Amino acid sequence: MDYRKRLYRIIEVADESDKVSSLYDVLMMITIVVSIIPLAFKSTNLAFTTIDRVTVTIFIFDYLLRFITADYKIQKGIKSFVLYPFTLMAIIDLLAILPSIMVVNSGLRLLKVIRLLRTLRVFRVFKAIRYSNSIQMILNVFKRTKESLLVVCGIAVIYTLVSALVIFNVEPDTFSNFFEAVYWATVSLTTMGYGDIYPISVAGRIVTMISSFMGIAIVALPAGIITSGLMEEINNKKTVKGEN
Repeated sequence: MDYRKRLYRIIEVADESDKVSSLYDVLMMITIVVSIIPLAFKSTNLAFTTIDRVTVTIFIFDYLLRFITADYKIQKGIKSFVLYPFTLMAIIDLLAILPSIMVVNSGLRLLKVIRLLRTLRVFRVFKAIRYSNSIQMILNVFKRTKESLLVVCGIAVIYTLVSALVIFNVEPDTFSNFFEAVYWATVSLTTMGYGDIYPISVAGRIVTMISSFMGIAIVALPAGIITSGLMEEINNKKTVKGEN
């Protein structure tokens, strides 16, 4: 029996019929959730330190298991072990681990570095992508609809820049620079309306109303594309289950 191949099947996203793999995914999801609890607090204590040490040990173990089975994942023979550390998920795994295992001294010049390393721990959240079938489904939707989404994003960017140019010339006294106009256009496009920067002339307000109405349509487009793709993905999964 190829034990590495069996190990690879266990640590990958669970097959519903593989109870051990499903259990491993649940364990990792729980570990990820528990590991980010200390990040919600400014102070630390013994319990948080213990949580960090235990969870990072599990993450290290998981990283090593994935490394020694990299040839099954990448399927490029011995090169797989060289390529694996540079894959996106492997980098996220490493960024989740490093802040807890790096030893730094207490010099004042390193305080900002320590804070940065602490914030890098939020990458543990992205590890959940591996272990959730629902997240994998959503990622598949994004992959399948990426061309449509890119077109919509392009339209949104162009409209934002055009709106910014228009308002910047209509009300030059309201906006001290073009970036503020772009900020206003972005807020108007998404219909957020913070109110920190706003036009005061009649022409400027008309531009704002038009921008807001257009924003409703542009923002709704990605939602419709993603919803349609998600429904198609769900139907495909039901079809596959029915055939099995």
